Amino acid sequence: MAYDFTTAVNRTHTGSAKWLQMNQLNSLLDETIYPLSVADVDMKMAPEIISGLQEFLDTAILGYDLPTEEYYAAVKQWMKTQHNWEIENEWILTVPGVVTSFFPTIRAFTEPGDGVIVLSPVYYPFYASIEKTKRKLIKSSLIQKEAHYEIDFADLEEKMANPKNKVLLFSNPHNPVGRVWTKKELAKVVDLCAANGVVVLADEIHHDIIMPGHTFTPMATVTEEAASVCITATAVSKSFNLAGLKNSNIIISDTNLRERFLEDLEITGLEGGTNIVGLKATELAYSVGGPWLEEFKELIWHNHQELKRYLNQELPEVTVFDLEGTYLQWLDFNAFDFTNEELEQVMHNEALVFGDEGYIFGAEGSGFERLSIAVPTKVLMETLERLVNTMKKYR
Repeated sequence: MAYDFTTAVNRTHTGSAKWLQMNQLNSLLDETIYPLSVADVDMKMAPEIISGLQEFLDTAILGYDLPTEEYYAAVKQWMKTQHNWEIENEWILTVPGVVTSFFPTIRAFTEPGDGVIVLSPVYYPFYASIEKTKRKLIKSSLIQKEAHYEIDFADLEEKMANPKNKVLLFSNPHNPVGRVWTKKELAKVVDLCAANGVVVLADEIHHDIIMPGHTFTPMATVTEEAASVCITATAVSKSFNLAGLKNSNIIISDTNLRERFLEDLEITGLEGGTNIVGLKATELAYSVGGPWLEEFKELIWHNHQELKRYLNQELPEVTVFDLEGTYLQWLDFNAFDFTNEELEQVMHNEALVFGDEGYIFGAEGSGFERLSIAVPTKVLMETLERLVNTMKKYR
């Protein structure tokens, strides 16, 4: 490989959220223990982005800057070449993070007490955004078929038929179960939204992390009607490990949807965009980061295959879910019949494995764990060895 994906970076004293969280859960850890929870990466970043930022900062004035023509060109070129999606400058709104986009979507297209639909288990900030905006959570549970999930379209149609349910928060690729939804599946969801007047926020933050044999399709492109119901949230956060720079692109081609979304941004004071360094980092990532990303995906696929081989051999009681997209591995520990609290205690205090507990993604995640496998393979395998040695005691 041309890039360094073997050097692990210990972030204990850097203010890293996941490292602080790990040490709060167990303060008696040595420097060999790495957290596999929050989806950012403890490895060296793309050197082209770092050197580009250094050169930029040598002469930059860090003022109230807005996206430049070069910025828009980089975003549009990336979407066209990587995702076969031709977009326009005016469709792109910059906000400080994909999660930030959940709130204006909910507020702009629902009233307090209205329903917001999610396909659970799902990314836990979906739940928080619904609760904090005083809307009603409407869950449509995914159907688990062995190591694979599918959408329960009959249930989803029933939930959408209720005129009080006006927004769908949709994860594509799906976090935490790792599905890359097919074009056919996406089209069925869009058709239901269009037929029932439901606006969909498509969280596509993991859209670049797609595994071999699978193809990502932007939800807004699947049918002629899709653009009229879709708000698409994207970022370089996961693709290039730039989440801390708080810059996301919300892509809305439909004029009515965009104006209503913008109106809420203005009410909440977010219409000013993000920050100059985040804008430049995004431009650099989409302009020169491609080769690094390709090798990063090779690492993720290799790690998934190694994890699956090792656990199937040493701990077959754990169901390893197929990883179609994202770098987040979904694992089912229900064969051990632990309560959520017991599983969490075993993980944190015995196996010294710090992922995300499945129950935070909804009741459907009880007994599951989500591990970020975007780590050097050595770190991953050391973590899995501790896991296997511990869990064998509970057979």
